[in-house]
Amino acid sequence: MMSLGYSVAFAQKEIPADYAYIIKIGQQIPDFSMTTTNGKTVRTTDLKGKVVMLQFTASWCGVCRKEMPHIEADIWKKYKDNPNFALFGIDLDEPVEKVREFAKQIPVTYPLALDPKGEIFYQFAEKGAGVTRNVIVDKSGKIVFMTRLYKDEEFQKMKKVIAELLK
Repeated sequence: MMSLGYSVAFAQKEIPADYAYIIKIGQQIPDFSMTTTNGKTVRTTDLKGKVVMLQFTASWCGVCRKEMPHIEADIWKKYKDNPNFALFGIDLDEPVEKVREFAKQIPVTYPLALDPKGEIFYQFAEKGAGVTRNVIVDKSGKIVFMTRLYKDEEFQKMKKVIAELLK
């Protein structure tokens, strides 16, 4: 019997329809490449074998601004040196200068990537859906947890999922 590598207790079953995701739990992460604000190109194939957190964000998003310091303090600072973990904030359709300034304002030190025209975002969420969402991917590239907006209870559960996956 093969272990999924995380406790079934933490696995999500149904994602509420109002979250406006077009991907599902258990699905392979869509294939894409992104460029970080420092010019590094990252492909989903580069992330295989890692637990990955994708945080969809934008500078104009008030809820993102509320959530990002928690991601920085509770997740990034804890796991940034773990070679089995990757975290990327993916900024929806904003120029690199604006995204760099946004990172300084919050402030966050985790990598932010550019998503011109929302080409990455719209592989995950419906057209017109709001940002402030996180997608957690296991080491095999499967989506295991998704959040929407910033809800403390959901955020705490996401932190437990990441910890479980990294065991």
